[in-house]
Amino acid sequence: IAIGLIIFYKNGVKDSKSGNNKTSQEIVDYILNISSYEVQVTVNVTSNKNKNKYIIKQRYQSPNTNMQEVIEPSNIAGVRIQNDGTNLKLENSQLNLNTIIENYNYLGDNCLDLYSFIEDYKQDENAKFEEKDGEIIMKASSNIENVYVQEKNLHIDKKTMNPTQMEIKDNQQKTTIYILYNEVKVNSTQ
Repeated sequence: IAIGLIIFYKNGVKDSKSGNNKTSQEIVDYILNISSYEVQVTVNVTSNKNKNKYIIKQRYQSPNTNMQEVIEPSNIAGVRIQNDGTNLKLENSQLNLNTIIENYNYLGDNCLDLYSFIEDYKQDENAKFEEKDGEIIMKASSNIENVYVQEKNLHIDKKTMNPTQMEIKDNQQKTTIYILYNEVKVNSTQ
């Protein structure tokens, strides 16, 4: 009986998952199956001549509704871009401007958006991830033709399963855009 209990206990402990004890692959699958999110990010854009910092609020709802609103800097605060999958709406609350572009075909990639990274990762045959220092780092190549946006690295906290930062690198492996995720609310179908 004692031997049977020991075998049962060892198998039970090995197979049980308590708390947020997810594998790296489960966390990657969770991110790839995000159905909606609300985030506030700090974006640092570095070019050859200057550095710019923005605070942006982003929302996404599956299958293709997204919104971005600039919080800072103050001179462009209130600028909002909404895309419902068909129409694009540009708003500036400070200037009371509204522009709607009907039957908008999304010609460019919004590389600042988390969902853009998810799509790049799904389409990149060489996408990969690694575990390092309590984080999962997902790496993918961008699907747009832009020398300043070639590779994207998304860092995910293993405990919370939320994104913490994203680095976007150019064709020389220099970080051109750094995104810090300040506030994150994610819903996943996983």
